[in-house]
Amino acid sequence: MLLPRVLKSLLAFALLFIAATVVAAEPVELKLWPTAVPNEPDDPGETKVERGNDGVLRVAYVGQPTMTVYRPPADKANGCAVVVCPGGGYNKLAWDKEGTEIAEWLNSLGVTAVVLKYRVPRRDKEQPHKAPLQDAQRTIRLTRKNAEAWSIDPRRVGILGFSAGGHLAVMAATHWNETTYDKVDGADELSSRPDFLIPIYAAYLATKDDPWTLSPLVRVTADTPPTFMVVANDDKDRGAQAALLLVALKKAGVPAELHVYAKGGHGYGMRPSDNPVSTWPERCADWLRSSGLLAPAKPSPVNATNR
Repeated sequence: MLLPRVLKSLLAFALLFIAATVVAAEPVELKLWPTAVPNEPDDPGETKVERGNDGVLRVAYVGQPTMTVYRPPADKANGCAVVVCPGGGYNKLAWDKEGTEIAEWLNSLGVTAVVLKYRVPRRDKEQPHKAPLQDAQRTIRLTRKNAEAWSIDPRRVGILGFSAGGHLAVMAATHWNETTYDKVDGADELSSRPDFLIPIYAAYLATKDDPWTLSPLVRVTADTPPTFMVVANDDKDRGAQAALLLVALKKAGVPAELHVYAKGGHGYGMRPSDNPVSTWPERCADWLRSSGLLAPAKPSPVNATNR
């Protein structure tokens, strides 16, 4: 009969379409540095991954940093992109809890996620962010370089990080106009300034000697990007330190939003709990939406300078 054959054909077409969509949506991991990694040996060694007793997948060693691109379904994509920096004290990366799970959430908002596998453990004990900052700047530039191919608006590329990754995000947002490595290719002609900043329970914001004084490395100016922050008040002194950053942003005239929850501690990612802090992704989505960052994509020049 004709009808069953038509239905079979339609079903076969639908299955092919679904399969093609799944393939297109597969994450793609790319090296940041086409040749030598700055200040690293010729043989960077193998990436080491381990799963802890808490079930969290952690990357324990990175000599060859990469960016893994998670693209949302084409019918949901809005052109916004976020570089995601997992935390781990600059010694490890909480890869699933603060990386891939965040990418999936961002995809649900129509946002392209770029999960950064930056160099760990610490290369510089006094300034552990130095090598990771090179990786972060390069990632932002490569994201803008590939804006057309990845259907990204190069003027809506933000950065989000947790704990040490939150600190790295702050460093990227406040040191974007510093040259941290020699030019590699055309991508390095583009700006490394993120268009918005989302530090989640960021670490190391204060000086070592005085937890009530913002670190001089946090160089807030009028060109610091708009910021959304989340922290728990029972997370040592980090709630107060996030407030110090909020004051600095206010003084500089930078739009900012800070959510301090009474309970939550540290390292919760976006996993559910009985504490209201677990609702932070909803508040963040509200902020992204109200800031116009989730609006449908508009044509924009790829050679974004961002100041």
